[in-house]
Amino acid sequence: MSHGLLVAAFLLTGVTACAGSSPRGSGGAESAAVVRVPQDTDSLQDAVDRVRAGGLVLVSPGVYRESVTVKQQRVVLRGLDRSRVVVDGEFERANGITVTGAGSVVENLTVRNHLANGLLFTGVTDESALRAGRAGGSAYDPLDTVKFPPLQGFRASYVTAYNNALYGIYAFDARNGIIERSYASGHADSGIYVGQCRPCDTVVRHNTVEHNAVGLEVTNASERLYLLGNRASRNRVGLTLNSNDLEALGPQHGAVVAGNTLTDNNDDASPEQADGGFGIGVGAGGGRANVLERNLITGNSSAGVLLSDVQGYPARTNTVRANRVTGNGTDLVLATGTPAGNCFTGNGESRTSPARLPHCGKATRDSARRAPDTGLVRAPLGYPTSVQAPPGISFQDVPAPPGQPLMPKAGTAPARPAVALPGKVTPGAFQLPVERSAP
Repeated sequence: MSHGLLVAAFLLTGVTACAGSSPRGSGGAESAAVVRVPQDTDSLQDAVDRVRAGGLVLVSPGVYRESVTVKQQRVVLRGLDRSRVVVDGEFERANGITVTGAGSVVENLTVRNHLANGLLFTGVTDESALRAGRAGGSAYDPLDTVKFPPLQGFRASYVTAYNNALYGIYAFDARNGIIERSYASGHADSGIYVGQCRPCDTVVRHNTVEHNAVGLEVTNASERLYLLGNRASRNRVGLTLNSNDLEALGPQHGAVVAGNTLTDNNDDASPEQADGGFGIGVGAGGGRANVLERNLITGNSSAGVLLSDVQGYPARTNTVRANRVTGNGTDLVLATGTPAGNCFTGNGESRTSPARLPHCGKATRDSARRAPDTGLVRAPLGYPTSVQAPPGISFQDVPAPPGQPLMPKAGTAPARPAVALPGKVTPGAFQLPVERSAP
């Protein structure tokens, strides 16, 4: 989490999340298996309040100027047209859609222009915190995991999130979920974020993130967490694996990152990141026991893969193998003071720092030493970089994205609540992406 942006969250205190006028169809109607908007009610909030557990809210094209909280269990909130069903915060409201109902789903719609998050899945049910855009404890104190047990079961599919101040799609204090086939751009923190879960039992797959401060962000999210087949390109930083004390459940550990494309993360026409990172494909700031394999990591001006001690958490026992890491400022970096246990093999790199990196499966006297000075400059919260980060632009000014692929048969497909997720996960099915030729 880029905590230099917390000022924005604090400024949200007192922002209400309401639609403009009283909707047609409100007033305590019986719950229904299917509620249609606007045919049955003008309001998304009224629709999700009226649908029964396991039911479907089907939304026709339109711009919906309200914030929505899905508290009912196993609800599927689905747009009929991904690009034309739009939940618009008008740069006035904190969150677009907040899901606290176990097993609920959001699919085939767009969330934009919010002062905190586009789509939030969370076990946090503190109304004042949610209205202020904070999913964690008060003023970002570590969450009370007893008071707010994790949300069990969630899914985001075919969601477009853009120009929200902090996160596009945000899973915090949530387990047993999938984020898939979604798109996020123009976020001043990260496009897709998974935070504070252990075990996560979560898959993030087949998503595209670009023009964000960070494309994909993981903080204190551990065990059975899989990031598979995503594309993070033209952000400031492609992917981070973070540990910190500002949230519970640190350190982060045990994620599998496979088959992703993490390229050209040097976008100066993106929101500036408070941590100062720029030109990094993958940054593991205090992450432990993560596996990075069969990823394409090229064209990042500072570093392809960077392992670093951040905020007192060492990056320890990470495995970086069988990737294609070439054409970066420095391909593989083990930052100053990083302890033993990390290893690298078969990555096709041409330039590393230090020159000799510990090889996986080969215990040597050198691998037991701490990494020497790399000559990199540390950014404010610890991420080293060899490239000066250029000024960014406001999240409000990032251009809207082009239309994205639609969910098939959105008007007729039955509701699929988020139960028994993520199902069988096969990271081995995600092979090394093919490098695209320059246009």
